[in-house]
Amino acid sequence: MRLPCPLCGDRDRREFFYQGAAVTLDRPARDAGDAAWNDYLHNRDNPAGETRDLWHHEAGCGAWIVVHRNTVTHEVYGAELAQKAKA
Repeated sequence: MRLPCPLCGDRDRREFFYQGAAVTLDRPARDAGDAAWNDYLHNRDNPAGETRDLWHHEAGCGAWIVVHRNTVTHEVYGAELAQKAKA
């Protein structure tokens, strides 16, 4: 798979580190209990289809980017710098 770094252009996926879904997680209250914290720390959605993921170009320019892609077809629709990405 090739990812489009906004600063370097198309690069092989092996230059990047996958961080996870580019979404804001709702952190539980400090006293929420073990079940709430366990869910927050260990459970994530695993969607089939279009996603927006956070990647770090660790073997390149060092930029954090948000990649819009399809997990079923492996099609990559585009990417933007994380600091400019819409929530």
